[in-house]
Order: sequence, then structure tokens, then C-alpha cells
Amino acid sequence: MQMRHALVFVRENALRIFLVSTLVLVPCFWHKSIEAGDISSHTYNAWLALLIKQGKAPGLYIESRWNNILVDWTLEKLGALLGLVVAERIIVVISVLIFFWGAFALISAANRRPPWYLVPALAMITYGWTFYSGFLNFYFSLGLAFFAVVLIWRGNNGDWLLAALLAVLVLMAHPLGFICLIGLAAYFRLADALRGWLRWALFASAFLVVLLVHFYTLRLHTEYTHTNDFYVMNGADQLVLFQAHYAKLAGAVLVFGIFCFLDGVLREWKSAGDRWAFRTPLELWAVLLFTAAMIPEVLWFSREPMPFALAISRLTSVTAVLGICVLGSVKPRLWHLAGFAILASIFLAWTHQDTGTLNKMERQVESMVSTLPYGRRVVETINLGPDSRLWFINHMVDRACIGKCFTYSNYEPPARQFRIRVHPGSPIVTDSVEDSAKMESGFYVVREQNLPMNQIYQCDEKDLSKLCIRDLSAGEENGRLGYRPPPSNDPASLLELWDQRSCANCSHDCGGIVCNPEVAQKL
Repeated sequence: MQMRHALVFVRENALRIFLVSTLVLVPCFWHKSIEAGDISSHTYNAWLALLIKQGKAPGLYIESRWNNILVDWTLEKLGALLGLVVAERIIVVISVLIFFWGAFALISAANRRPPWYLVPALAMITYGWTFYSGFLNFYFSLGLAFFAVVLIWRGNNGDWLLAALLAVLVLMAHPLGFICLIGLAAYFRLADALRGWLRWALFASAFLVVLLVHFYTLRLHTEYTHTNDFYVMNGADQLVLFQAHYAKLAGAVLVFGIFCFLDGVLREWKSAGDRWAFRTPLELWAVLLFTAAMIPEVLWFSREPMPFALAISRLTSVTAVLGICVLGSVKPRLWHLAGFAILASIFLAWTHQDTGTLNKMERQVESMVSTLPYGRRVVETINLGPDSRLWFINHMVDRACIGKCFTYSNYEPPARQFRIRVHPGSPIVTDSVEDSAKMESGFYVVREQNLPMNQIYQCDEKDLSKLCIRDLSAGEENGRLGYRPPPSNDPASLLELWDQRSCANCSHDCGGIVCNPEVAQKL
């Protein structure tokens, strides 16, 4: 039933869908390369997978996995046919469209009308923090999950079969996306079925589940880091990106959205057929905000060499979509569209400018590595300024190295969370996640066996877009020259977490980083 309605909708709105899709895809083509953090790393590791199968990647092997692989596997297969640069662009375009239209479908199902006037707001979330961090497996899984939730919530048995197939793809892409699928689908279905006190019990039980997960993490995980100021993780945080002024824009979007919603509720309260149409998505939004307060941003499983980081920051993509669901419950008005269009124009103008700077930096890297002999080891210390909420821009070196050099600091193989794995002593990549983090942060002491190796770094602290390259020597700290930000207290700082793991006494300072007593107590 739901699929039949969807096909009718597409046929009746084909031109509008085409025009909106074209506009939404503009950021995928406005520069030579897509500057979205970890995406470059995925592409680079797809190249390594091809080398492994050709027997040209000593010390590396491909591990059989059933999750967190869909984008990587597709990149490898498509890259072998069309080239990795083309394959990357195609997969990013598909991911953007799936995320945007999946969220659009969920909002439509929640309010039983398409949210055309909210397209600018949805476009901003589509290119939010999750996208620019480059978490493409999770991003892709969310888009598919939104479609699956609609099929389970509003569909019949035939639709459920398609939803089950989508669920398999979601799980292959990322397990956190699968958890979101199960949680959203169950809550929406039960919210429609329950009445009276059972309906309120559903709302309360969602908070109880979050509390149970909270206590589970306290009991079983060696280390954990919670998000500071959880209340800012309300969905609008997805718009806080490269510089401090994005936070002001995010605040403006949040305030404008709340005003639109309250205005609509006050206007329609007496005449609306269903005054509480916004109840279910608002409840879920509140549950996710509570989740931001209770569930750690970083989870470090004791048997894993690398933590699962930025869990809450990823989930706020869902929080944001649910917020737009709430806003979509009121009657759409032209000034809603106009207001969000102005805000989206500012957002896109800023991201165009900032990603343009990153693109110019990547052109510098390409020029530098082109002069190196094939197979040279390269490490990099490339960071945005202290006002940025984005990391991983250093992975532009990964993409530039494809076909030319090896990024020795590549974190994926030693992390044991991806397909590509490394044996100790590989000449292509370090086998230590801790060493990888120190290389990228500039606190790694170079060893004789690492040489020859080159460093790409920001050589002008007043202009972080200027890059240089140099030969490294044994015994030196690789970040001793150029810009090197101090170790961060941010939950994403793996270097800080490793230092905390090694602290035996919280009364002293470990390598410039003060021990976290809560963490040390759990060691």
C-alpha cells in the first residue's frame, strides 16, 4: 500500500522532485573534490583493498565483516570499474539523495502531507555535521532506515518485506543506523496502537531504556566520555561546522523553527482536526535529547584498540529530522519557506567558502606528493582552527596519495573496525592506533624503521591553509614544526583518552594532560 502511494506521488511530482534533487546536489559538484572528512579515508582504503587483491600491499589483508562495510565494499567494486574518483562522487550523490528523500518520506508519513515548504531546512540537515564529518556508512544507513521506518509504520505485509530487505542493507552499512531503525519503527507503531495510560507508559519506557543503556555502559565499559552541555545537542548542532559563526546561524534556525511551530499551534488550536499531531515526533525528540545527556559520546570497549566515538553527535541527525517532523505538523506558510530559504542560503554560502579553502589545500597536497617516489610513507598534521567542530580534514592527504604514496598514519587498518586489517611490521601503515593518533596530532617520535617518511603540515600558524612538506628524521617529534594544536579535552581526542588510560596516579600531570579522576577510577 505504502509503496503504491509512493509511486503515485513520484509520478505526480516528477518535475518537482527532479528540480529539488538537482538543487540539493549542488554542493556535491561545486568543487573539484568533495571535502567531507572521513570520505577521503574510505576512498583511500578502497584503493588499498584493490592493491591487496593484486598482491601489492604487503602486511595488509581483508577481514570478512557483516557490518560497517556497505559503502567501502561498493567503493571498491565501483572503483575497479570506473575509477575511485568517479566512484566516490557517485556514492556520495546516492547517499545524499537517499538521506534527503528518506527524511522527506518520514516527515511526510508523520504529518500525512509532503513538507515542500521545509525543503531548505531539510537540505541544511542533509549537509550537516554528519555529512561533513564523512561518516558515510552511518549517513547512508540512516537514509535507508528512514525509508524502512515509513514502510513498517504506514505499510502492509508487502511493504514490510521490502522494509526487511532495506533493514539488511542498513545493518551492512552501520549498526547504529539499524538501532535507529528498530527504535523509530517500534515507537511509531506502538504510539499509534496505544491509548490512555498505556500511551504515556510508552513515553516513560523510552526514558527507562535510555537509563538502562546508561547503567550498562557504566558497568561494562572501561572508559567513557559524556557530552558537555547536552542541551545544545538538539538537532540544530548539526549546523555547527567549520567556524564559530555557524553556532549563531544554528541558534537562528532553532529560534525561527520554534517561532513557526508556536505560531502555527496558536493559529490552528481551535480549528485543527488533530491538535496533537506533533506528539509522537516531539516525544522522540525529547527522548533523544535525554539520550545526549545519559549516553556517552565516546565508548571504549576494553577489548578494542579504538573507541566508538562521537555517538551522540551522529545521532543528532535523527534529532534534527524529528524536529522538522514536529514543525511539519503545523500548516505550511509561505513565510516559513522564505525564512528557511534565507537561512539555508547563508549556510550554503559559508560551507561553499570553507570547503573551497579545503579544496585549495588538497590541491597543494596533490602537488607535493606528485614529486615523491611511488610508495613513500607520508604522515600529516592538518587541523582546522580551535573554533571548528569538525575533524578529519587531514584525510585529504589520503585521497591525494591514491596511486602515489601511502598514508602511514591511516587509522582504519589498526582500528579493527573496518575491512582492511594490518599485520605487525607492515611497511604501508602503522599497526598501532595509538601511534596513528599521535602521528596525526603531531606528538609521535619518529623511529628509524619508519624512514624514509615525509610530513605534510601547516607551516604558517597565521594562515592554516598554507601547507609544506619535509623529510622526517629518527628521534624527532613529527609535529615540532608548524601549527600543532594542544591536546584537546574534546571527547573526540583519542590522544587524551590514551593518556588517561596510562595514568596511574591522578595527582600528577600526564604528558601535559591532567587525568580525569572518573576515568582513572575505572582503570
